[in-house]
Order: sequence, then C-alpha cells, then structure tokens
Amino acid sequence: MTLPPPAPDKALQIYLTLAQYPIMRTRIRARMRAELFSRGVITAGKFEAEVREKAIRSQKREGIYDPLWEESEEIWETRLSRIRSHLTDYYFAYNLQLDLFEEIVKEVLAERLQHPDEIEVSFNPELAPQEMLFEHARAIENLPEDEFERFKPRLDELIVVLIRRMISDQLAYVNIAKKWFRVEDLYKIQQRKIGTGKIGGKAAGMLLASRILHEVGDDDIRKNIRIPESYFLGADVMYAFMAINGLIHWSDQKYKTQEQIQADYERIKREYRDAIFPPDISDRLAALLEKIGQKPLIVRSSSLLEDNFGTSFAGKYESVFLPNQGTLEENLADLLRGISSVYASGLNPDALLYRRSMGLLDYDERLAVLIQVVEGEQFRHFYFPHLAGVAFSRNLYRWSPRIRKEDGFMRLVWGLGTRAVDRVGRDYPRIVALSHPELRPDSSVKSIRRYSQQFIDLINLKDNKFEAHPIRNVLTPRYPLLRFIAQLE
Repeated sequence: MTLPPPAPDKALQIYLTLAQYPIMRTRIRARMRAELFSRGVITAGKFEAEVREKAIRSQKREGIYDPLWEESEEIWETRLSRIRSHLTDYYFAYNLQLDLFEEIVKEVLAERLQHPDEIEVSFNPELAPQEMLFEHARAIENLPEDEFERFKPRLDELIVVLIRRMISDQLAYVNIAKKWFRVEDLYKIQQRKIGTGKIGGKAAGMLLASRILHEVGDDDIRKNIRIPESYFLGADVMYAFMAINGLIHWSDQKYKTQEQIQADYERIKREYRDAIFPPDISDRLAALLEKIGQKPLIVRSSSLLEDNFGTSFAGKYESVFLPNQGTLEENLADLLRGISSVYASGLNPDALLYRRSMGLLDYDERLAVLIQVVEGEQFRHFYFPHLAGVAFSRNLYRWSPRIRKEDGFMRLVWGLGTRAVDRVGRDYPRIVALSHPELRPDSSVKSIRRYSQQFIDLINLKDNKFEAHPIRNVLTPRYPLLRFIAQLE
C-alpha cells in the first residue's frame, strides 16, 4: 500500500512532540495504533505486513541482499521497530485529528504520578500540545506554597506560550497580558474556540481590558462591566477555507495596484460568498448554534493586526448581524455566509490600502472571527440595546475650553451601535465629553433637533432581518426607557 504524504505540519508536530518523550513514546504510539485499528483506518494485519515490506525494501536500499547472513536478528527487530514508529506517525497524521493525538499523550502522561521535580524538565512548552500546557500549568498552581514559588518561573513561561499561541504574538501585547491573565482565563478562551490559530486582535483587546477592569476596578465596575457571550473561530481556519475553495490565488492581492485591488473586489466577494467550509468546522458551528439557541448574533472580524498598538483598523473589516430566528439549517447557512463575508472583507480596498499606508503589507494578516450574542432586549417584534456606542481615549472635538481632551469622549446611539461607529447620511449620534458629560455641543432647540438621531438600527425578529427604521416607527409611549432617550420640544 502506498501512503500519500500527510500534511507536513501535522506529521512534524507529532514527531516533535514524541521527541520530548524518549521513553513514553513507545506507549503513546501503541495507543495511536490502537486508534488506527479500532477506527478502521487499517487492520493490524495489513499494518504489520506493510511494516515488514518496507523493512525489506530498506535493507536493499542499504545494500543488504542476503539478510539472513548480513543482518542479525537484533538489528532486524530494531529496523522493524523504527519503521513501525514512522508508519504509525504517518498514518495517524494523514487520517486522524491532531486533537485525538493530544488526548492520547495527555492520557498516557496522566497514568503515571509526576513528582514536582519532573515538572521543570518534562517537556518543551514551545512544542507541546496545548492541553499539556494547561495540565502542567494547573499542576503548578496547585502545588504547596513553597513548591509553587520554586516553579513560578515555569508557570510564567507556560502562560506566555499560551498567550502567544492562542491570542497574540505581538510583544507589546504579551508584555501586558502576561501580568494579568491567569491559567483559568486562558482555559475559558480555549473552551470557546473553534479551529486552530489565534483569536485575533479585537478579541485579544476585549478580553485583556475586561480582565484588567475586573482586577483593579471598584465594586461598581466589577458588578456592571461584562463582555457579551463570545466564541472564537481561530485564524488558521481562514487558510483552510481558502485552500478547499481554490481561493489561495487571492493571497497576493495586497501587492497589486490600487486600481486592480478595487476592480477585483466584487469578484472576490462573489467567490467567497459561494464557498464552502471544512466539514469539521461546519459541524462545530452547528453545535454552537444549538447551544446558543435563537439569540441574535453578530459575526465580527478579529484580525491578527486589528486593535493593535498604533493600528486600530476601525471600520476596515466587516461585521454581520444575524437575527438567528430560523431553523438550525437556515441559521447555520446564515452564519457561514456571515463568516465568508468577514473573510472577504480582509481583501477590501480600504483595508489593504490602510495596511499599505501603515507599512503592514508584509505581515501575515489572517482573520480570526469573533462570534457574539447581541446585547439587547425585545421591544415589540424588534430587538436592540437601549444604548450603544463607541468610546475614545482622547477628545479632539472640543466645543468648549472646559473640556479636557485627555478624558476622551463617547458617541452614543439608541439601538445597535452601528450608527455610533459610522455616521450615516444626515443622522447623528449623541456626543458626550467624558470630562463634562452634561455639556452638549448644541444648545438651541433647532440645532438639537437637527443633530439628533433620526433612524435606529435593529433586528426584526418577525422578519428575521437586520433593518434600519425611522425612530418614529419604532418608539412608542410604551417604551420603558422613553424618558431617558427623548424629550419634547
């Protein structure tokens, strides 16, 4: 039997991981073969026959034509053992998931009792499976105080490796994040992540800000600040998506002329919209939808560069609202289309030209995806938050000398926050200077009316659509927070 070459990254990762366990890898490979046999990848008889066949071929390649006299039984057994090991790795890499391999390693390790002395030298974190990193980090956290201090540098290393692998490898971010994230914080992220790769800049910034606020904030902040229910699609999924749909040829789009970039974008959107997802990713997204239920969702970009130090990418990539009110099949189709749209937006002219202007074209800008439950409440057959907005750390729009620019400002809207991020037409958000929140930029009734919000973005639960409505068509005297958002002339 001729075995096609496996994906090099999986085979290499298995090899490098097993290299960390020169004694235990024999037991690990035995478990790997048991999985291959039990799952019907190959029978034990055929596997051993192939091992023997390849061993005989290897003898001939090495100039041994009379093995009965030229090679001892001991060397023959060594030859069989080594070929059996290599064949195990290749069959496993080509046919089974890396998650299963990591689980096997974890189980074998768990079968022996580790002494604290072994924690420090048992494996190389840079090469180890992720579950192993969590297991050892938790083991260190549970050590007695005197032992914990001894292994704290090792714990710090494990946390940094997990941050770099799961969240961001930007050193400016890592230097801050390692001071705040705990092992349990990172494990919760892992439990909500689908696919391999990092979760991207937007998710990274959100999680770190939340962690810091809950650590240093007062009781009022801890009680009231929370992030929406969030799930993460790893950045590597985008490349798998591109590969199976023949979209890799668009990878050089960033190096084309501005005219070419703009001319190609409509075609890119069509091709991405018609693409399919790897079956394992689709299955996990379907399971996620079953778990969430019929709550409205937003699919947001979270690229590796997004919300980074000095590069915000605000408004450069797409976000897609999903009412999520159909059948599971309909909701899954909408979710996959939403993710495809976010992926396509990574090649939109605004984003690519912004990267060019910031000297970031050569960076491998993969897009992770952040899937969140939309915050809000139902009013009539509409769904929206009572208040949404975007905040800025500096206020360069100072309409009074009393305003302190270093205190920042906010743009607030009624309904979904899309109109706070990008002003639409003659519609205006409410501007709030954080140094003087009651100081309005306009004072007369005429100017207040002119520079007020006229439309609301919302989710129509009955029609299963994201819509914009004139406020007068939505707001009624029965709205519970009417007095906070409207006033009579």
